[in-house]
Amino acid sequence: MLAAFAYFVALGALIPTVPRYVEDELGGGGVQVGVGVGSLAVTAALLRPWTGRIGDTRGRRVLAVSGATVVGVSILLYAVATELWMLVLARLLTGAGEAAMFVGVATAAQDLAPDHRRGEAASYFSVALYGGLAVGPPIGESLVTHGFTTLWIALAACCGCAAIISLWIPRGRTVAVAPHRNFLQRDALLPGVILFLGLIPFIAFSSFVPLFAEDLGQESVGAVFGLYAGLVLVVRIVGARLPDRLGWRRGSTMALCGVGFGVGLVAVWASVPAIWLAAVPLGIGMSLLYPSLFTAVMGAAPESERSHAVGTFSVFFDLSSGFGATLIGAAVSLTSYRGGFAVAAAIAGVGLGAQWLLRDRIGVRHLACVPDVAVGGAGSADPSAA
Repeated sequence: MLAAFAYFVALGALIPTVPRYVEDELGGGGVQVGVGVGSLAVTAALLRPWTGRIGDTRGRRVLAVSGATVVGVSILLYAVATELWMLVLARLLTGAGEAAMFVGVATAAQDLAPDHRRGEAASYFSVALYGGLAVGPPIGESLVTHGFTTLWIALAACCGCAAIISLWIPRGRTVAVAPHRNFLQRDALLPGVILFLGLIPFIAFSSFVPLFAEDLGQESVGAVFGLYAGLVLVVRIVGARLPDRLGWRRGSTMALCGVGFGVGLVAVWASVPAIWLAAVPLGIGMSLLYPSLFTAVMGAAPESERSHAVGTFSVFFDLSSGFGATLIGAAVSLTSYRGGFAVAAAIAGVGLGAQWLLRDRIGVRHLACVPDVAVGGAGSADPSAA
């Protein structure tokens, strides 16, 4: 948690400052800002499954230490970027380090948890993740007043601290991986799809509620997101055992209902009070979504493929960020803000339906067939061999 918090403070500080750097220092417009910001997700998504393989064969510590180090070095390279393509190359390197760091620390947290408390471990880990992303942006905004070079050096130092702390992360069990291993871990695919569908309502809320609120006469909705963040932290700390006690089915069902109801409320009752009220079911839903589905992944994936499963599952974070915002943005352009929120609510409904239809296939470990072993004569077999 300490390593993850130090790392995600740096990553959170990049969120508001990289767009400003592209616009103010590199003279870029809207398209250039999008390219500069989004390039990180390209290598992060592509390399997560591959880094998972390294985590299984070399251990979790090497991923966390090397990932944080690579991100720190890449942030220092931002300081020498005088053209957009130079920044894009540095951001691609940041994405590579991000893939390794996230898989390493997320898997290590699961290694240290007993089977019946995996949801609790995921909740605590996500507190470090969201806590860092919450305090990082204001830290970045404060440091940028002293110049971008100062900002990059400070954030690289945060990543250096994360790398040093990660030296104490247990290596974890390592295994020999077959050369024909699939690129994506199969036990993580279906939970990842449900996660992808469940994240889109929050992406719609966080991306378009500030603009919608302005149309309603509300200049700032910072307090609304403060309420949301507070609820997520409270539920994940005080209610850290909920994913284990509810089970992944009930936990993810409650989460999908919560996020769908939240954005649906804004779509139906287009008002500032609706935005405030929507933050409550959204906060509760989002606090349960990731830990609940993550326990299903960890319960199904063999121990020898645990990092591989984390890498595959986390790919759907990147996909939801990229495709989710684009999809809802297209819905808003074709209809209105309320139409976009309605589409997001419908997507949560699709996720709920998919979860129900696939409930018997999610969280089930796929075992390789074992040939019958003859015992006591021809035609007899040991039933325990199955």
